Amino acid sequence: QIQLVESGGGLVQPGGSLRLSCKPSGNFFEIYTMGWYRQTPGKQRELVATITTNFYTSYGDSGKGRFTISRDITYNTVYLQMNNLKPEDTALYFCYASIRPIYGKPSADYWGQGTQVTVSS
Repeated sequence: QIQLVESGGGLVQPGGSLRLSCKPSGNFFEIYTMGWYRQTPGKQRELVATITTNFYTSYGDSGKGRFTISRDITYNTVYLQMNNLKPEDTALYFCYASIRPIYGKPSADYWGQGTQVTVSS
């Protein structure tokens, strides 16, 4: 069974930095676009950033300017470097990946369970 395993969340003071990581576990054929979304209570999940296998990046309004997405193709890991964090960045951050589980079968969207980021003094 394919799972996305996230790490790196936590409590940080305003102006601080965090680096989130996400890596799939289990067997699969190929992994395509990976990314990060975030959600706060009572609100819809919103795009932070995505990155393709060609390293093309796309940022949502929440990720522009202070966040940087990157990936390691060798280890199928996606990162989100978050700098100058603000209290409004407090959210549950979800990893996303488009994965083809088996050769010849269609790809599907996979989500991590979320890692909490809290920005507070």
